[in-house]
Amino acid sequence: MPRLSYRRALTRALADEMTRDGSVFLLGEDIRVAAANVTSGLLKRFGPERILDTPLSEQAFTSFATGAALAGARPVIEFQIPSLLFLVFEQIVNHAHKFPLMTGGQCAVPVTYLVPGSGSRTGWAGQHSDHPYSLFAHAGVTTVVPATPADAYGLLVSAIRCDDPVVVFAPAGAMEVRADVDAFDPVPLGRGVVRRSGSDVTVVAVGHLVHDALAVAEELAGQASVEVFDPRTVYPFDWDGLLASVARTGRLVVVDDANRSCGIAGEIIATVVERFRLAAPPRRVTRPDGAVLPFAPALDRAVQPGRDQLTAAIHLCLKDGS
Repeated sequence: MPRLSYRRALTRALADEMTRDGSVFLLGEDIRVAAANVTSGLLKRFGPERILDTPLSEQAFTSFATGAALAGARPVIEFQIPSLLFLVFEQIVNHAHKFPLMTGGQCAVPVTYLVPGSGSRTGWAGQHSDHPYSLFAHAGVTTVVPATPADAYGLLVSAIRCDDPVVVFAPAGAMEVRADVDAFDPVPLGRGVVRRSGSDVTVVAVGHLVHDALAVAEELAGQASVEVFDPRTVYPFDWDGLLASVARTGRLVVVDDANRSCGIAGEIIATVVERFRLAAPPRRVTRPDGAVLPFAPALDRAVQPGRDQLTAAIHLCLKDGS
């Protein structure tokens, strides 16, 4: 059973899919030298015709990938920083995403947009530290945020094989997580997983925050039974899986590394309270409204959701429902 880092799991998924399917190719800025350490070794293995360095024009090469996909290829674009997605929102949402819908399914646009190191990285400051998965979920683009090496592998494989555009956010906070991977299989899109069973409160955690939620659940084990639900895919969301969890616990806390207003945490809470009468008001732990991560490390950490905030939210939820 190999032990892999999250980052190496992404590399293996890319290599395995390029080996399996000759129509898969990679493009992005500085990927031949593996600037993000995800495409390491792939140039030597697959050659320059399938590992394409692009000019500094995100709109251009994202549109190029759409055309290549329409012509039968399966491009994977690596974006070095998440804020570049703001530049190409038009190309992803208004073009690639809508072509299959507006043609009644007569064409497919199998493009994968991979963002390794999404979210905060020490010293990367405001223009490099966004985590905008809620934007793509809102637009109806398949959007995944793996938390573990096994899911990094399996969800990226499923994204590449999907006939629709998929955005894969690989959180910076998870990139160096290491774990034993017992199987290299696709992970179904749109299916969450219970990472820890519990009976008192359901904590929904997105991406790298799954590891924080598990640590908090362990710390509170003598005081409360915390169930941790990892959605894995934020669109389409596994509502059946989450609702089954909340039906067992009756309480809900969501921890989400995105801004509070219009974030996925608010959507999760709204959908649950439409279906259930909870035993206590739900809580959410997020970045503040309109948050821009500062350069200073201490201020950066202060803006991000953390374990202390999650612990406090769980205590409040349990107290309100007692």
